[in-house]
Amino acid sequence: MPPTFTFSPYEPDSPEAVVTLREYPSGTVFPRHTHRRGQFAYASTGALKMFTDLGNWVVPPQRAIWVPGGVSHEMHMRGDVVMLNTYLDDDAARRAGLLDHCQVFGVSPLLRHLLEAALAIGPSASPSVRDRCVLTLLIDEIGAMPELPLSAPLPSEARLARSCQRFLEAPTQRISICEMADWSSMSRRTFTRNFRECTGMTFVSWRQQVCLLEATARLSHGSSITDVAFELGFSSSSAFTSVFRRNLGDSPARYLAKSKAASMF
Repeated sequence: MPPTFTFSPYEPDSPEAVVTLREYPSGTVFPRHTHRRGQFAYASTGALKMFTDLGNWVVPPQRAIWVPGGVSHEMHMRGDVVMLNTYLDDDAARRAGLLDHCQVFGVSPLLRHLLEAALAIGPSASPSVRDRCVLTLLIDEIGAMPELPLSAPLPSEARLARSCQRFLEAPTQRISICEMADWSSMSRRTFTRNFRECTGMTFVSWRQQVCLLEATARLSHGSSITDVAFELGFSSSSAFTSVFRRNLGDSPARYLAKSKAASMF
């Protein structure tokens, strides 16, 4: 595992919200690190996958993820990523109603414009009246964003954690409960019971969720629906589309179309 390090780019007297822009080539892995401030990371272009000890998340283009301060995390870039990061102090995070765990959020056109406006304020500036109004509205709008079901928990039990990490390296619907039980050095019955106790989900539900997260990342990176369905072990592209729609509310094609339309604002 990459080394953990602490990243604290801003002084305590910086504004309550600081927005920065970073660009990452496709395939970049940003190793394990933490921030003293919470991070609201918005993928303007490209997609990213994020890992912590408790789970993994996918952030498609035009969406964002909240990472509370002090949470060690690792990010993998899928496609060339332009990321607008909003670092919030504790009071601002509380005002926005942000939780103490990671979560993916939708991003409105207004929030995108506010992020661009706040980018010019900078971490060391003494905010003007206008700047303070922009930051206040930015925090309020972050608090109004809808949560998106784009995460899968990871078990803390060591044997389950190892088998789940192995699964994450090559997720597919073809991996059975018996195979996962073997990887975990458990009987099928023990594995099934422990997995539910540790994650709150059945393995079948977890497997499907992980495959959907991977599908979302691959589709955002330009892979075709047919290829994604086959590579992730779905019986057909129509079966994949049905599962995708049931869990994410839209067909893969409509989901991607909405992302592309949002990027035009």
